[in-house]
Amino acid sequence: MKNAIQLCVVLFCIATACKTEKIDTNENNTTIAENYNSFGDSMNDATLMTSKEMLTKFESMNVGDTINAKFKSTIKEVCSKKGCWMKLPLDSEKETMVRFKDYGFFMPLDSAEKEVIVAGKAFVKETSVEELRHYAEDAGKSEEEIASITVSRREFAFEANGVLMKN
Repeated sequence: MKNAIQLCVVLFCIATACKTEKIDTNENNTTIAENYNSFGDSMNDATLMTSKEMLTKFESMNVGDTINAKFKSTIKEVCSKKGCWMKLPLDSEKETMVRFKDYGFFMPLDSAEKEVIVAGKAFVKETSVEELRHYAEDAGKSEEEIASITVSRREFAFEANGVLMKN
């Protein structure tokens, strides 16, 4: 009896370890991971918004509001020190600052201009002068540019739990 239980446990472990799970698929059920590098949590491109659709969502939100979202954009800027944040344009003038959930992953320092799909929580926040200066320093801005930051700003923010970056 004891051997039968042990055998069942071993078989169960093998069966679950060998289980192939379909993730990162699109509507045609083809794998998009071939064209993308994955960072953070696994995801797919279902219910994907454009950056303009995401901007419309952001503009309807108040400071403190949060929604789950997934959208596509092109990286405008990445933290030059360790890749701990990135800026994604929403249109020609507005952008969102993307950070990564629990600093669980970072983006490559050379990922500017790459197409990405981000999934996570979108929210609107008021960013302090100190925080804006810190980000300017991370981005390699000059001391004059950093010192010129004197006013807090209402910003569109995003905490990504997963990112797909096009190869």
